[in-house]
Amino acid sequence: MSTTAEASAVTTAVSLRNLYFSRFGFAVVWAALLFAVGGSLSPLTIGLLVLYPLFDVVAAVIDFRSSTAARPTVGLYLNMALSLATAIGLGVAVTSGIPAVLRVWGVWAVTAGIVQLAVAVSRYRLGGQWAMILSGGISVFAGTGFFLMAGGPEAALTSLAGYATLGGIFFLVSAFRLGRVIKKES
Repeated sequence: MSTTAEASAVTTAVSLRNLYFSRFGFAVVWAALLFAVGGSLSPLTIGLLVLYPLFDVVAAVIDFRSSTAARPTVGLYLNMALSLATAIGLGVAVTSGIPAVLRVWGVWAVTAGIVQLAVAVSRYRLGGQWAMILSGGISVFAGTGFFLMAGGPEAALTSLAGYATLGGIFFLVSAFRLGRVIKKES
């Protein structure tokens, strides 16, 4: 790898590490709030539900702007579109109740998980991506679970808090792994 390519890879790793730490913090706080108020569709719960995919849009924009190396443009654009559509879909679904919200969230988790998996695989050489690969795969299974849960008697929004927490932990692990890559390359 040339010196310029190495510097670009380190810059990307630093940007991703910082973004992943932010995503961890957001996910944990969001999950705690949703767990506390997610028993019903109150205005606060609705705000939290719509905020999560909007935060994902912002994170994807930051990722796109800061990732000079290993930029999976199509995946990031697709992620932005899916998350924005999900925020709108959730805004509509809340009028139909918790099962509708779980269905929209489930579809998003499946599709976003596939995109996350593809982006992480494309960034594999950058390092620190195993957690993102696992997270994308687990998101597909979790999304399917949310969709199925929506049709059953146990449909609950608080299950989304666990999903967000696990996703946040994967971001944290990946951030630490990227930190090791940065130290090694610097």
